[in-house]
Amino acid sequence: MKGIYFINDRISLNGLSKEESISLQEQSIKNYISDQNIQIVKLNPYQINEYYTIPHALLYDLKQKKHGFDCFIYYSLQTFEDFIYTYPAKWIILKSFFKDIIIVEKQNDLNVQKVI
Repeated sequence: MKGIYFINDRISLNGLSKEESISLQEQSIKNYISDQNIQIVKLNPYQINEYYTIPHALLYDLKQKKHGFDCFIYYSLQTFEDFIYTYPAKWIILKSFFKDIIIVEKQNDLNVQKVI
């Protein structure tokens, strides 16, 4: 599977600092990617990280490539909800480039429930 992931570098999660929040998102997503054997695609050779931090930049790069991918991964609804609710039409367009939208926090909750 080929996928792209997003990390919100402007949010504080669960009372953590921004740096700790970024680390939490990155570690959780990387663990999920590794467990599911997902290959991360870097659309723009000039981007610094292998992940996106700006949804508009991701949408722009996706439109340039004009083909879809297996999955879009982000940590939690909280990390992406500002974009979803502020730009609902762009969210629909962005989603159309992916077969699956994966929220890692929900996946972790499902795994914990399965173990219990």
